[in-house]
Amino acid sequence: MSHPYRYLHTMLRVGDLDASIAFYTTHLGMRELRRNDVPDGKYTLVFLGYGDESSETVLELTYNYGVTSYEMGGAFGHLAVGVPDIYGVCEQMRAAGVKISREPGPVKFGTTLIAFIEDPDGYKIELIQRK
Repeated sequence: MSHPYRYLHTMLRVGDLDASIAFYTTHLGMRELRRNDVPDGKYTLVFLGYGDESSETVLELTYNYGVTSYEMGGAFGHLAVGVPDIYGVCEQMRAAGVKISREPGPVKFGTTLIAFIEDPDGYKIELIQRK
């Protein structure tokens, strides 16, 4: 039996909306699902993902007019994305100028293959090898 609640999205505040959209669509294969510009509130929301919001969890990027950077703080950890060939994906990303903050390889004390990259705002994204 499914639960009546569903995880809808994660929101990240970004300093350069176009650069962030390009990063997530070009390097992680997401697509822009919808956009809501709110001039009176001085912000824009862009929802990205791999499938329809009616059934898939998505990423919400929030751009507040005139704000170009944010402090990361100590509580946020990372987003995680499954990939089919972690070594190949990291090589493609490196060639495209993506910052790889942890080279691909087995997780400490385990066998799962992971790597970490960073988006234009410095948010960490864990890549996990999927079988």
